[in-house]
Amino acid sequence: MCILFVYVDDGSRSGRYRLVLASNRDEFYARPAKTAAPWQENERIIGGRDMEPGREGGTWLAIGNHPPGRIRLGALLNVTGETKANVTNGRGPIVANYLTSNGDNTARYYSEQLLANDNYGAFNFVSIDLATLVEPAANSGGDRAAPESEDGIGTVLHTSNTPHSIAPCALGKALGFGNSTLDKPLQKVCRGRERFEEIVTNRNVPFADTDAFVDDLLDLLKSDVQHYPDPELTRRAGQHAEYLSSVNVRVPGGRYGSRTRTIILIDHQNHMEFIEETMVNSDPENPDWKTTRIVRDLS
Repeated sequence: MCILFVYVDDGSRSGRYRLVLASNRDEFYARPAKTAAPWQENERIIGGRDMEPGREGGTWLAIGNHPPGRIRLGALLNVTGETKANVTNGRGPIVANYLTSNGDNTARYYSEQLLANDNYGAFNFVSIDLATLVEPAANSGGDRAAPESEDGIGTVLHTSNTPHSIAPCALGKALGFGNSTLDKPLQKVCRGRERFEEIVTNRNVPFADTDAFVDDLLDLLKSDVQHYPDPELTRRAGQHAEYLSSVNVRVPGGRYGSRTRTIILIDHQNHMEFIEETMVNSDPENPDWKTTRIVRDLS
């Protein structure tokens, strides 16, 4: 299980940050992984890496300014409780391939090719593509989607292979994604998105207190409040549903849970702050958390 909250500015209101992201990665504690860092093969890309034998190099979340002039971000979530035939590839390369793909190809083209060659387990893939040079936008007075960066701002796409779909998401609006289909969100995604929207509304102001903003987002990701009962989660996860119903997951037995928290902020000068808290041991009762903070100009 994983959870992702995203806000991408649409140019209709003033705020310090054009992109705000908060995400939890849920995984077995013992599964080896690298913490967030610039990638050795392409230092324009930053993210953690899966190091499970046979799946080395995959990632659940990464961002980069490749090609120059664009900022691309990809995030991967599984779809719980779905089985698919003809699964021959791991899902880990989906984000990595998006970030390293030909810069002339749009996010939609990448998603179309991904689904045309689908031999993956069930996934939700969220792709963000932003222009580094943005023309001032007129006040639109409401939500609007930018399907292929037609207004020069950017695009957010949700792509799934369960069922096959590519959906543009509204800019200027708090978005939430989880481990179910887009039309049947889990309760923790709905309630978490509402709290995320409150935080963005209150904190994303022109002279934002960045540390307070980050603290509020981390508090959201650490929330143990169970949003249960949840019929959709119960249908997908069965007897484990109650333990998976909080934003911060801790399954009894100590083998699985929320082990990586990520906050990404990008301001209107394309200055990025990437904050990751990851548990580097396998004992949730006595966790050893490592904080990584990466600052970069993505122009």
